[in-house]
Amino acid sequence: MKFSTTIVAAAMALPMIHAAHHGKPKNYVFFLPDGYGPASETFARDYANWVDNATIVLPVDEMAIGYVRTKASDTLVTDSAAAATAYSCGIKTYNGAIGVDDDYLPCGTILEAAKLNGYYTGLVVTSRITHASPAGFATHIWDRDLEAEIADQLVGYAHPLGRVVDVMMGGGKCFFLPQSDEDSCREDDVDLWSMAETDYNWTMTSAREAFDNLHNGESGDFPFAFIPTMGHMAYEADRDPQLEPSLTEMAITALNLLDRKSKEDDTNFFLFLEASRIDHAGHGHDPIGHLFDILEYNRAMLAVKQWIEEHDDTALLSAADHECGGLTMGVPDYAWYPSVLANAERTSEYYAAIYDEIVAFNYTESVKESLIVDKVFGGFGIYNVTSEEIAGLSVAPSVAIYLGEVLSARAGINWSTLGHTAVDITLFGYGTNTEKMVGNHENTEVGMFITSELGLNLKNVTKKMMANESFVQMIQPPADKMLLKKRFHVDHEHDVMHAGIHKH
Repeated sequence: MKFSTTIVAAAMALPMIHAAHHGKPKNYVFFLPDGYGPASETFARDYANWVDNATIVLPVDEMAIGYVRTKASDTLVTDSAAAATAYSCGIKTYNGAIGVDDDYLPCGTILEAAKLNGYYTGLVVTSRITHASPAGFATHIWDRDLEAEIADQLVGYAHPLGRVVDVMMGGGKCFFLPQSDEDSCREDDVDLWSMAETDYNWTMTSAREAFDNLHNGESGDFPFAFIPTMGHMAYEADRDPQLEPSLTEMAITALNLLDRKSKEDDTNFFLFLEASRIDHAGHGHDPIGHLFDILEYNRAMLAVKQWIEEHDDTALLSAADHECGGLTMGVPDYAWYPSVLANAERTSEYYAAIYDEIVAFNYTESVKESLIVDKVFGGFGIYNVTSEEIAGLSVAPSVAIYLGEVLSARAGINWSTLGHTAVDITLFGYGTNTEKMVGNHENTEVGMFITSELGLNLKNVTKKMMANESFVQMIQPPADKMLLKKRFHVDHEHDVMHAGIHKH
């Protein structure tokens, strides 16, 4: 599979304008590429250079303005929940915390403060909409795994401020369905999907046609939720465009929708975007999933940048929550071959599912091995398979991870961990005043800068929530969990090992 580099040519032709709009921006976009470290950027750029046989840069290369330090309050290696809370609330907290501090008390977020100021707000992601990063901007709970409770808050059912989100796009429908539904991930009888429509006036849809009927944001009203998948949305390399729009399509549709409605009602907007599955591929050591979600993030960043060129009252900051996978290239002996990746048609997750189908069928051993070599290894671009590689597949704890590591080894790619690392990540910016963030910053400083630019008051939001004693109690851990205050959670535990939820 080869990547079209037309986005790169377009990026190079686009003039750099960082401060065309005087004063402060009216609207803000914060774009989080989950698990995207500096090596990931080099990785994708090298591949794009190989495809074009030229020296080129990615769109984000021209928007780099600094670095971000990522530690959580309880560990030097953050998870997505603590990082999202740092960005949204401007505070350090423990891994696993969603919009709460080290004492499990709620902290007001940028998105909530914007909503209380009359802004329109949006969450657009490719993970479950209830996942740690989007949850950290609009909900509060002591443990990120409590996604049903997060869903309750997202629609306004259990949030002390009422509904704070106007547009939601992402996966995770299973957390909106009652446990009687075979696709449900809930452990109660709450039909949140229906409740959102009847009690909170949401337009809830899973249909690609309904998304298309927004006409790129020129139509549609609030509140609107597009949740096309039971679990995470597909990796970009696996995505069926008949069923799921790209991240770029969703981002621009949400921008146009928020911009149109805010102009109609003489207000502003805040939009959170996330390229969620860069991280998942890092956990899974899948170079194909990682590569093509990175390239889609670059397409989306370029599209947002071009949108801001025509709407200079809007600014953009983008930074990952952490690096994921400990990615390096050139192992061993200075050898790194992007060309090895070009023959893979889909992700390792896709071919792991094909492997499961083959071994479950009543084939003879010789036929089974032939199909595995052809359909699994061959489909993933791994040729001249050795007997050791075939034997290793049958005993691998994770077929998907094993396939990713075999392809990675042939390309000269190494992964040092199934979790996150502590390296600084790159800060990107575009638009009014973003040049003020040049340098190296704590992740909390990024959130506080956006708060200041929009003239928001997070403390007032916190006070309003703290006044609701029943809510404060609801988001606390049970008494027997209080001693677990300093915990270490990594996304790997949630997205790779918890296969029961990850499969949805």
